[in-house]
Amino acid sequence: MNGIICVYKEKGFTSFDVVAIMRRICGTKKIGHGGTLDPMAEGVLPIFVGNATKAVDFCPDSSKEYRAGFRLGISTDTQDITGKILSESNKQVSKDELERILPPFRGDIMQLPPMYSAVQVGGKRLYDLAREGIEVERQPRPITIHRLTLDSFENNEGFLTVGCSKGTYIRTLIHDIGQAAATGAAMTSLLRTKSGVFTLEDCHRLDKLKALEQGELEKLLMPLSRLYENVPKAVLDEKQTRMFRNGVLLDAGRVAFEKESEIYAVYSFDGKLMALGYVNESGELAAKQRFKDQSETN
Repeated sequence: MNGIICVYKEKGFTSFDVVAIMRRICGTKKIGHGGTLDPMAEGVLPIFVGNATKAVDFCPDSSKEYRAGFRLGISTDTQDITGKILSESNKQVSKDELERILPPFRGDIMQLPPMYSAVQVGGKRLYDLAREGIEVERQPRPITIHRLTLDSFENNEGFLTVGCSKGTYIRTLIHDIGQAAATGAAMTSLLRTKSGVFTLEDCHRLDKLKALEQGELEKLLMPLSRLYENVPKAVLDEKQTRMFRNGVLLDAGRVAFEKESEIYAVYSFDGKLMALGYVNESGELAAKQRFKDQSETN
């Protein structure tokens, strides 16, 4: 069983919980996921099965989109509503005032990872240190907020739509907005609506997957080519396919490229995805990551 299946992760589950369940459902230990979600979060969680796990670290589009609920006037140690309250404020903020606060949080910004996160410092996870009451110095990291819109806001509560780069902490973004509003803020809900090319429409709930027979489950698996559908193609002829499979670097001038790019989805003459490739300094098509040949229809 090889391919990608999108799970709708429900509240209360960790991403590791979902991986463990999917290992039992699929009958294989070779399972990976495309981006951690906190237990209180729900939504799109791509699951990579079998040989598709080789693609986990080679997702061309690692951006995410979320719908996040928030409340001004409160701050917590976890930066979400499940945490211990650290401060409260009675200050009321208007929608217009909040709209004026948002622009600096768009684009390329720096973000300080929260203590309750899986980031490692000195070989220990920050959330393990936080549970011991230890706070350590962290370094801000660059992130990109592609989209930040205020969908609704009333009585200091509202919803944001956030499109962002990999590694963005939405609860930290909300916390920082609360600091800028001089009220504090905590995330009250989080729904991931998009992960790379995958959306809520691609998702299946665990209860449904548990009830399926193996054959029915296999039909839901998406081929790796879905992951790379927006990556320019390099299509090889029969001779080039044979050479490339044997590890030979190909003269890029003789390869049929869809368009110029830094990276290509390399397909065999008979339509099977073979690798992610690139043109090296010698003008040769080389493999960045090889895959077991998969047809576009799996």
